[in-house]
Amino acid sequence: MITITMPAMDVSIEKQSNPQMSNIYGFTDFHLINREKGGIFLFYNDRQELLFVGKARKLRPRIKKHFEDTVSPMKNHRDEVATIEVYLVEDAVEREIYETYIINKYRAKYNVEKVLYK
Repeated sequence: MITITMPAMDVSIEKQSNPQMSNIYGFTDFHLINREKGGIFLFYNDRQELLFVGKARKLRPRIKKHFEDTVSPMKNHRDEVATIEVYLVEDAVEREIYETYIINKYRAKYNVEKVLYK
């Protein structure tokens, strides 16, 4: 059996209920997310239920894209996201493994691809 150990979380940002600064769906702290490094990100709702898991070569632009484009699986659920967790993982193969593992172990609600359970 293979044992997968999650890396340490690098950044967690919370949605603000009444943001005073420029924001995207209530999130103002995107500057805390590394722009140039790769990794995985997890979207949670206010009950700490896992909504979506993604991976990216460049984290900040990819995460922002989920809140802006029209083809994201999150496009109809953006308002549900209350917390974003970011884990830096530079190796592309490791990112793929972590993403698939988390989706299936914690049953991410809006990941429809890579689901091995039914």
